[in-house]
Amino acid sequence: MSVDEALAQLANLPYEELGFAKIDHHRALRRGFPEVIFGPGKTAEQIASIVERLASSASKVLVTKVDQECLNTVKRLVPDAEYHPIARAITVNRAKDAPRRRGIMVLSGGTADIPIAEEAALTAELMGNEVERSYDVGVAGVHRLLDHLPRLRQAKVVVAVAGMEGALPSVVSGLVSVPVIAAPTSVGYGASLGGLAALLTMLNSCSAGVSVVNIDNGFGAGYLAALINR
Repeated sequence: MSVDEALAQLANLPYEELGFAKIDHHRALRRGFPEVIFGPGKTAEQIASIVERLASSASKVLVTKVDQECLNTVKRLVPDAEYHPIARAITVNRAKDAPRRRGIMVLSGGTADIPIAEEAALTAELMGNEVERSYDVGVAGVHRLLDHLPRLRQAKVVVAVAGMEGALPSVVSGLVSVPVIAAPTSVGYGASLGGLAALLTMLNSCSAGVSVVNIDNGFGAGYLAALINR
């Protein structure tokens, strides 16, 4: 058979059954990046088992939204696993020397938004990108953002992470000619409703070219940015 026919068959090979999880070893073939583990709701032992199986066939593994304690359990099975405390993520990266693509910039409205911004940046980096960061550039002091305008205009895609009223992505989109990914966070006072206010602001942006991920979904924002920057 041809190479294309072989790849088409490989793309549909069965998953690995663990009882509590079905490991999709061929997601990287279909999507360009291995299956990612969402940490909440899973025990540390379950996460460790999934990481071990994924790492048996993939050079990169990502676990999101976990605490430092989880790493100790994971490292018993995968010693080269690393913890990123700000992003609250565990990674395995056995391709650190691979070349990276430039073109992604990640912004945060405030310092409190940095954990979600770092989740986005870490995801994009693990997917083979070089990520520029600029944090605490929210609209309460828009001159801080404007100081970075030359760098913003060199990016191929911008991730704008913000809580409170969530206005940052609209402002950024009005200044650049590239896609802007808006990531609302749950940061804010009572009427922010756990990020709902920021989410609705971003969904109602009057600037064309803004796409929106769910509240606190830094991973989704970073993943989409990496796909755009291919």
